[in-house]
Amino acid sequence: MSYMTRQQQAVLQCIESCPGGRATAMELMQRLRQSGQTVGLSTVYRQLERLVAQGCVHKLLTDDGACYQYCDKTRHKNCFLLQCEGCGAIFHVDCSHLGELYTHLLESHGFAINPRRTMFYGLCEKCREAAQ
Repeated sequence: MSYMTRQQQAVLQCIESCPGGRATAMELMQRLRQSGQTVGLSTVYRQLERLVAQGCVHKLLTDDGACYQYCDKTRHKNCFLLQCEGCGAIFHVDCSHLGELYTHLLESHGFAINPRRTMFYGLCEKCREAAQ
């Protein structure tokens, strides 16, 4: 992993400690300030973009705006994201079958998917069971 500034480390640790490892920039700024750190919103955004570039965080575009998801790079090197439309949970999945789909799209259709920015939507097991 490349060098991280104290601010980057603080933002990364903060997002990792959030429920589900997910938060908006505003939520992160508020949490950091509550912990006694003086940080502005533009600084949080800047550090988040650097963390996204390093692969430590996913940037998710939602109906409510952008939010950020922690990603443990030691466990999820080329992860795929699944979001439950019922409860909103986001799952990191390492699945060779999805990799095969991406390879097929590239080789047969000339389209290269960026798995770090791709989200699949559906229902998780708990929400499917609750709906029955």
